[in-house]
Amino acid sequence: MDLTADYETVPMLIGGKWISKTDGSFGNVYNPSTGEIIARTPMGTALDLDQAVQAASAAFPAWSQLPAPKRADVLFRYRYLLEKEMEAIARLITIENGKTIEEARGDIRRGFEVVEFACGIAQLLKGENLSQLASQIDGITMREPLGVCAGISPFNFPAMVPMWMFPLAIACGNTFILKPSEKVPLTAVRLAEMFQEAGLPDGVFNIVHGGKEVVDAICTHPGISAISFVGSSHIAKYVYSLGTAHGKRVQAGGGAKNVQLVMPDADPESAIRAITGAAFGCAGQRCMAGSLLMGIGEIAVPLKERLSIVMNSLKMGDTSASDNIDMGPVIDDLAQNRILKCIDQAIEKGVGVVCDGRNNIPEKGFFVGPTLIEQVLPEMPVFQEEIFGPVLSMLSPKSLEEAIDWLNRLPFGNGATIYTTNGAAARQFSQGVKCGMIGVNVGVPAPMALFPFSGWNDSFYGDLHLQGTEGVMFFTRQKVVLSRWDNNYQRSQGW
Repeated sequence: MDLTADYETVPMLIGGKWISKTDGSFGNVYNPSTGEIIARTPMGTALDLDQAVQAASAAFPAWSQLPAPKRADVLFRYRYLLEKEMEAIARLITIENGKTIEEARGDIRRGFEVVEFACGIAQLLKGENLSQLASQIDGITMREPLGVCAGISPFNFPAMVPMWMFPLAIACGNTFILKPSEKVPLTAVRLAEMFQEAGLPDGVFNIVHGGKEVVDAICTHPGISAISFVGSSHIAKYVYSLGTAHGKRVQAGGGAKNVQLVMPDADPESAIRAITGAAFGCAGQRCMAGSLLMGIGEIAVPLKERLSIVMNSLKMGDTSASDNIDMGPVIDDLAQNRILKCIDQAIEKGVGVVCDGRNNIPEKGFFVGPTLIEQVLPEMPVFQEEIFGPVLSMLSPKSLEEAIDWLNRLPFGNGATIYTTNGAAARQFSQGVKCGMIGVNVGVPAPMALFPFSGWNDSFYGDLHLQGTEGVMFFTRQKVVLSRWDNNYQRSQGW
C-alpha cells in the first residue's frame, strides 16, 4: 500500500530536537488487530546515525562527570513520570503491537523495574579496595562509563526491551542512541519524551529509526563504544560479528526454543495455566515462549485433553478496542503468513493436529489461532526452529533423562521449565539442561531486573548479559589504581 501524508510520520530525536523526515523511504506502522496503517516510520540513513553520534559525543563529557547521585536524581524523576503514565503507555503498546492490555501492562512494568534498579546506580557503581595490598601500597577499583552506546530493539516488547538497555547505560554515565523496531516506534518515542520531561540533558538519549543501513552504521561507526541487541539469532550473530570486528563491546540476544516439561506428579491445573500463558501469551511472540511441551508417562494424554479445552476457550479479537481479550494478533501479515506456512509444513511432515490455529480467526487483523500439534520428533524442523507464534509442539519422551537429552539437542539456550513436586527431579533437570534460565513450576522463567537475562548457545552472543549487575559491568569498564605513599619520605620532611 502506498503511504501518503495522511499518516503521521514518526520523528527522530537527535541532540534534544525532534526531527520529522519528509524524504527518503518509509515503513508502515500497523494496528495489528485491525490491519490499519496508523503511522509511518522513516528509514534513516548512515548520515542520520552520524549526526546522533555527534550529539551523543558532545553530551558525554558533562553527563559522565555528573556525580552518580545526581544522575540518579534524573532517573528518580523519570520513574515518577513513568508510574503516572504507565496505563497510557500500556494502551499505546496495545495499539501498535497488538498485545492484550494485561500483556502490555506487563511489558511496561518490566521496563519500569529496570529504571527502579538503575535509580540505585550510586551503590551499583561502587568499586573494591584493599589497603596495604603490599608494603605501603593500597589498591582500589572504579567503574567508568564507556562513551556513546547504542541499542537495537525488536518489535515484540516495545517498552521492556529498549528499557533493558538505555536506563542502565545512561545511569552509568554513558550517552545512548536507540534504534527501535520500525514496526513499533511509537512507544519508544513516548519513553524518550518522558525522559526529556524528567530533565535529561539534550543529546544524552537519541532515537534514530531505520533498517539495515542504520544497523550497519551502528556496528561500524568509530564513535560508538558498545551495542545492545535483541532479535532473531541470525541477526544477533550478524550484529555481534560486525560490531566486535569494529572494536565494539556487544551483547546480542537471539531467538529460542523453550521446553515445558510436565512430570507425572505435577499439579495438572496449575501446570496448564502456566503452559497456556507461556505458549500463547503475546501470541507466542517472545524469546521465552514455551513452544515445546513434553508430558512424561501417564500425564501426557490428560494434559493434552485439558489443554485443548482451555485453548478452544481463548478469545481472540481487537485488543485496542476491548480489554476482554485472551490473545491478540501477530505483528503483521508477513508474520501471519510465515507462521501459517510453518503449520502447513509441520502437517506435511506427519504431525497430528489437536488444535488448528488456521481456522476460525478474525477476518480483520493479523491473527493466528492457538495451535497444538502432537507426534513431534526431535529431528523435525518444527522442533528445531523458532516459529515465533502461537504454535505449541507436543513430544512424548519416555523418561526425564530422555527429555533432557532431547532438549539439549536444540541449538538455542534461553529457558526450560519443569512442573513437578519432586525436588530430586527438579534438581536433575536444573543441573542437566544446557540453557541459561530454568523454571521450576514457573512457566516463563524470565528474571526481573535484579538478575541477568542469561541466554546461552545461539540464544546469546557475548559474555555480559542484559540486566542486573552484568548490565552494569557491560556499560562500564574497570580501572585499578595502586597508590604508594612512602613513610620514610614523610619522616624526612619532619612530618
